[in-house]
Amino acid sequence: MNNVLINNTQSAASYSTLSDTALLEKLIGVSEVRKHYRGSLTSLFVTSQSDEVQPAKCLMARELVKRWLDEELKRGCVLNSPEVVRDCLRIHFAGQEHESFVAMFLDSQHRLITTHELFRGTLTQTSVYPREVVKAALKVNAAAVLFAHNHPSGVAEPSQADQQLTTALKNALGLVDVRVLDHFIVAGSSVLSFAERGLL
Repeated sequence: MNNVLINNTQSAASYSTLSDTALLEKLIGVSEVRKHYRGSLTSLFVTSQSDEVQPAKCLMARELVKRWLDEELKRGCVLNSPEVVRDCLRIHFAGQEHESFVAMFLDSQHRLITTHELFRGTLTQTSVYPREVVKAALKVNAAAVLFAHNHPSGVAEPSQADQQLTTALKNALGLVDVRVLDHFIVAGSSVLSFAERGLL
């Protein structure tokens, strides 16, 4: 019994030394790797609107990582885990070819209650309605919120409209004692924080 546990531990530790291809072969098999792998993990784990079907095990692995990160954020103050927040958002928006607007609702200790995609738009814009955001925050009894939206263009710079929207949301939520802690723009692997830029 002890030998089995030791061997399993050693195997888990040795995964970090394997190449992408070798790891994928263990996860989905050699034939699936030959069929889908093109020198990048993106096509296997990032959802897109292309017709190519991704291996179910890769999509399940991605979903498990998302859920694990959510668990991490529910355990303690979100503000103490800025990189976990960024990783969560990168995974959420990865490969999206349309803009969408997400709210991460927090309790009074700034632990994650839930994450909701509130609005979905086109390639270049999303309509966001402050009244609906306030209703969603009150529904889960949130004390604070983090906002995020993506720029499919790949440029993580805030527009004037982004800044005006953030101010409008902050003012609307302030009336019901919900604090806006940050607003993130995600463009591929880049994540811009309004708070870090002094825009809140």
